[in-house]
Amino acid sequence: MNNSAVGRSWDEVRAELFTPEEIAESNLRVALIGEIIKARKDQGISQRKLEELSGVKQTAIARIEKGNISPQIDTLIKLLAPLGKTLAVVPMNPAE
Repeated sequence: MNNSAVGRSWDEVRAELFTPEEIAESNLRVALIGEIIKARKDQGISQRKLEELSGVKQTAIARIEKGNISPQIDTLIKLLAPLGKTLAVVPMNPAE
């Protein structure tokens, strides 16, 4: 059995499996979820407390943080607000 993935990096395999748009979307999702987790932990807020502050169920927060579901924008905003964060639209390639 010939496994062409052996000996190649994940980036090489990923580039074959997914479009650049899918990769960018995945990277953005991971970054957003990572920011929520970091802010929550930095502030010592449990998922249960974030549920109280945001109105988003703790079970949904857990699934979002594990990457099992992709949150809607309104859900992200509900989670970010009590953490003192917001979403912003910024240029992808800022002028250097």
